[in-house]
Amino acid sequence: MYFNEMKIGMSVDVAPAVIDKGKMLAFAKEYDNLPLHTDEDYAKTTHFGKLIAPGVMSFMTVWAKYLEVDFFGDELLAGKSTKIEWVKPVFAEDVLTGKATITDLVKRNEKNGIVAVSFEVYNQNGELVLTDVTEAIVKCR
Repeated sequence: MYFNEMKIGMSVDVAPAVIDKGKMLAFAKEYDNLPLHTDEDYAKTTHFGKLIAPGVMSFMTVWAKYLEVDFFGDELLAGKSTKIEWVKPVFAEDVLTGKATITDLVKRNEKNGIVAVSFEVYNQNGELVLTDVTEAIVKCR
């Protein structure tokens, strides 16, 4: 979809994404090797009571499902920025669902514009667990 065809408020639902415990541990050990993510005995002593998923991994699990929607298609030129906020912890086997909504459109020039897409991500209990605003550079028609 070209920048000129987008409207603020357009949205897509993101398919459910499961936080697989094995993948969570592998990700944490490689990219976020903190005991809260990798050591079950330690995690039991925290106020969470069990391992929590690394925040970036939680977001990327939902992001992968969002990419299946292919909101921009071949008109996407590049990502510009992202700002993730973690509201509640995510645990192994949580099922995350979300909605991606266009919240801002800024035309840069005759060739492209910046599209802000805001995400709200919920766990299987309907609790908001993270939000994100990602900006993408998209071709104009």
